[in-house]
Amino acid sequence: MSRLTRPSLHCGVALLLMSAVSAALGHEGHEHGNTPNPISAEAPFLQENAAAMETMMAGMDSKPTGDIDRDFVAMMSAHHQGAIDMAVTLLKYGHNEQLKRMAQEIIVEQQQEIAAMRLAIGDPLPPSVASPTQTPITAQP
Repeated sequence: MSRLTRPSLHCGVALLLMSAVSAALGHEGHEHGNTPNPISAEAPFLQENAAAMETMMAGMDSKPTGDIDRDFVAMMSAHHQGAIDMAVTLLKYGHNEQLKRMAQEIIVEQQQEIAAMRLAIGDPLPPSVASPTQTPITAQP
């Protein structure tokens, strides 16, 4: 059995996802009667999720530097950021409260893991930003 290389496997997964999204989006405007089109309602979610996947796959396909540890952190950071971006998309468009809580946990955990990996190789932490699920606290009069 032949073994796929990492770039070809990533490319295959990305192509499969993009073709599924493209096929789903290609059915817009083909409503039959008065039935609501679930594909049309899901289109913004699918587009944002596909963009997150594409960005993640590109980040994971970075050229090796010769430093195994840094290469690992670069690829895993892209992977974790992809999970964060997809979780944010679910929070924006999803309806299931249990999944939304899980998405919030994914965001926090993946941010912590990115920070831990960066610290492990001596890189500075990224700037502190509010979690996408946090709302700013406004001053009370």
